[in-house]
Amino acid sequence: MFHKAEQRADWEPPGGRAAWQDIRMDSVGDTLQRLRETFSAGRTRPAEFRATQLEGLGRFLRDNKQLLQEALARDLRKPDFESEVSEFSMAQHEIHLALRNLRAWMKDEKVPRSLVRRPGVRVEPEGGAAGLGGLGASPLTTTLAPQGTQLDRAFIRKEPFGLVLIIVPWNYPLNLTLVPLVGALAAGNCVVLKPSEISKNMEQVLAEVLPRYLDQSCFAMVLGGPEETGQLLEHRFDYIFFTGSPRVGRIVMTAAAKHLTPVTLELGGKNPCYVDDNCDPETVANRVAFFRYFNTGQTCVAPDYVLCSPEMQERLLPALQSTIARFFGEDPRSSPNLGRIINDKHFQRLQGLLGCGRVAIGGQSDQSDRYIAPTVLVDVQETEPVMQEEIFGPILPIVNVRSLDEAIDFINRREKPLALYAFSKSSEVVKQVLARTSSGGFCGNDGFMHVSLASLPFGGVGASGMGRYHGKFSFDTFSHHRGCLLRSQGMEKIYSIRYPPYTPRNLRMLLVAMETRSCSCTLL
Repeated sequence: MFHKAEQRADWEPPGGRAAWQDIRMDSVGDTLQRLRETFSAGRTRPAEFRATQLEGLGRFLRDNKQLLQEALARDLRKPDFESEVSEFSMAQHEIHLALRNLRAWMKDEKVPRSLVRRPGVRVEPEGGAAGLGGLGASPLTTTLAPQGTQLDRAFIRKEPFGLVLIIVPWNYPLNLTLVPLVGALAAGNCVVLKPSEISKNMEQVLAEVLPRYLDQSCFAMVLGGPEETGQLLEHRFDYIFFTGSPRVGRIVMTAAAKHLTPVTLELGGKNPCYVDDNCDPETVANRVAFFRYFNTGQTCVAPDYVLCSPEMQERLLPALQSTIARFFGEDPRSSPNLGRIINDKHFQRLQGLLGCGRVAIGGQSDQSDRYIAPTVLVDVQETEPVMQEEIFGPILPIVNVRSLDEAIDFINRREKPLALYAFSKSSEVVKQVLARTSSGGFCGNDGFMHVSLASLPFGGVGASGMGRYHGKFSFDTFSHHRGCLLRSQGMEKIYSIRYPPYTPRNLRMLLVAMETRSCSCTLL
């Protein structure tokens, strides 16, 4: 089901414009209620149902690959190579991983439950063995009834939250739609999806095609801009997953707080890249340029600025110049390997940043084509606008520092970034940067390859976000981990030591029982 107060003139809902009137009649509130009823009925909980939805996502990718590639090309002029490695491949891998491990992830997780008594302590109940109702030589005289706890079942059950809202950005509009959606559906939730209206061609494909592959009783899509998103956030959800800017993240979190709704916020920030003097400048140039200018710099985990000594800068600049020419040719504007800025608003913002510091490489721009050349800035001051906001474009400032300590101080007096990078032939230097800083993720001697590993959590810290996902972390994010203990009605005589009237002897017994490996007392 799709909702939007005003659609683009060229947009048609599934089934053509004749279907639009019926779609508009179903309000967002009614749709959310329908989804809640589906969840309450337990329809999304069986593993078979979840697997069917995940298989549908896989078919959606396979059946519509060309259509999706064309949408990415129209929105961002994204090269097929970049689309394949950063959109299709990652999403397909997440789907396969979830399908392969779904039942294992859903399985109850057993936890320790045995009592372990402090060695050398012998505790007798009041009245000796008779105090236990004639149980004879009580097991309490050697250990506090471990067999009683062994009869318990203690486990963690992974339960779906219920109705989940996923708000998607424009820069990787397919990846950042499907990867969290995989986690939400695998965990058994009903989902409302809000794609970005800025990547309008991908929004249209998602709206027209994706619902055909999912059960409409557990999935809905809401279209629109900031106004519609604000109205959507007035409703209560059981979980909200947002990817976007810190400014909008604060709005989402404020709205969620009204309903005490838990959130994952995947935000951004200025990701530092420290380059030690003990480096091969050509290798650093290759890796930094690739990850800085990938997707035309419109990547939340891209290296946002370089920290290096003036001496290293002198070695790095010619290497970057050579690398950029090799990657994109002498005229990057004509290169099929360089995309474009998403829209005029972002182009104008980036064009303003070109006036910071001094342009050492690139700097050309053309608003009619939303083109900005791969650019390197030097003589940049910390107070300039390019160092105050996430760049999100093909501009790389270089800031000079005199030492590793100065670089770490520079990093630590700013907000915690989503990613942090350190280049050095010395493993000790890389380890120092890792040990003395904090960031959402970290990679030594490369760019954002850590994001490609489903075995690593992806998420921010502090101003760069909260929560984590990818692989099993996605399933866990969209699951409530419910602590459960199942106990029989037997052995009441042993458990009776916890009841009033309280006595010093019974208190001693309970305190001994609490001295377990898990610091818990299963007699209580």
